[in-house]
Amino acid sequence: MERAASAVAVEMMSRFLPSRRIVVMAGPGNNGGDALAVARILFEQGYQNVEVYLFNVGGKLSHDCNEERKKLLAIDGLKFIEVTKEFNPPALGESDVVLDGLFGSGLKGPMMGGFVMVARYINDSGAYVVSIDIPSGLYGEWNDWSSQANRRDMIHADLTLAFQIPRLSFFFEENYEILGEWKLLDIDLDETTIKTLKTDFFWVDNRNIRAMLKMRHPFTAKRDYGSAIFFAGSTGLVGASVLSSRAALRSGVGLATVHGPRGALNIVQTAAPEVMFEPDRNEHFITDMTLHHGHQAVIVGPGLGAHEQTVSALEGLLKNVPNSILLDADALNCIAKRPALLTMLPPSRTVITPHAGEFDRLFGEHNSTEDRLKTAIEMARRYKIVIVLKGHYTMVVRPSTGRVTINSTGNPGMATAGSGDVLSGIIGAFLAQGYEPEIAAMVGVYVHGLAGDLAAEELGEFGIMATDISDRVGRAIHMVMHG
Repeated sequence: MERAASAVAVEMMSRFLPSRRIVVMAGPGNNGGDALAVARILFEQGYQNVEVYLFNVGGKLSHDCNEERKKLLAIDGLKFIEVTKEFNPPALGESDVVLDGLFGSGLKGPMMGGFVMVARYINDSGAYVVSIDIPSGLYGEWNDWSSQANRRDMIHADLTLAFQIPRLSFFFEENYEILGEWKLLDIDLDETTIKTLKTDFFWVDNRNIRAMLKMRHPFTAKRDYGSAIFFAGSTGLVGASVLSSRAALRSGVGLATVHGPRGALNIVQTAAPEVMFEPDRNEHFITDMTLHHGHQAVIVGPGLGAHEQTVSALEGLLKNVPNSILLDADALNCIAKRPALLTMLPPSRTVITPHAGEFDRLFGEHNSTEDRLKTAIEMARRYKIVIVLKGHYTMVVRPSTGRVTINSTGNPGMATAGSGDVLSGIIGAFLAQGYEPEIAAMVGVYVHGLAGDLAAEELGEFGIMATDISDRVGRAIHMVMHG
């Protein structure tokens, strides 16, 4: 508790001047004990405008919370109020800081009674709110927004200071307004013990990806790095096929071929001379997905369109595809038009990369990112496919283990047209180079996000285009491999 409180206090001192009024709201458990200890440390460091409210309405404090209470009672000049019955809330305004230590992750059910009123009062005050561990009222994992959870009854933090390891709920979009900015504080918990704990959710960083990448042998040729074919493009959307295939080449694939509508020939050959082109018999959209050559990976979807003949061509491909296949964008919309195609996805060889709308068209409407992830875990197991749930924190759902990896790279500037096409090309390239679908998806998502981060550093988040991401993929892979 002392290490946790010290870490929180240091973070607050780095953000707020000693003259700032800080109002501490402490609950009866260890989260409250943390808050009391922070108040003590701040006061000792010259923050004289600290007020503490300890809610002890049940007459029972945790041992550590009670010990911290005793320490505060021994300090002269610190405003300390223990609430045992009625609570007369302090006047709060936009210039104030509220430190939320009501419940944290120890909460076993929704906040009730007077604590709900306290949360609503704080939320309505306009004060800057810092939550210790997790905003009080929010659960660390599943919150079931479709039923009992009520956002109004939770503390809405501007800053959440968590300890050592992020909570699963931090990665769901619907929780952003409750968490605000979140930051991990290292309180020196035992890493060896942490690694022995069982979990199905993993935060992926550079170290994980570096271990998965294969070094290149000096005596190699392009055939050693696989061939990828892209069934992509339709009139008005040919650029998607260019983005995807060029990203694959940037990711190290030996050969890339686009099978597109006949009218796309000049566009693809001009924009990407390194990419081979295989014309469909149709001028405007794809009607045939027959594989005429050996390819290690098949990528279907970027700019494809969802014409009925294209849907039938996809069905024919799924019946005969020999190797790994990635389905994105309009390929998923084609399947949504003919749901029986889901049962035809090659087990253990298929990766799908839906954004929220595409996912819901495939598997039904969802009210939250949390519910979407639950369904993705179920569907990945049912169909034995890898599901890449795209978002700010892209999640890769692995069918073999039921585990979920959460990506740590990327930025809001990547929310731009064509970014998903680039991702498809990157993952497809790793599939063609012989990576297992689960690994190809994890590596591809990480590299894609890192390339986007490199683009943001140079161009700013507002200035990123999909080609900027693609052009930095090679540098991103180099950074992962060599640091």
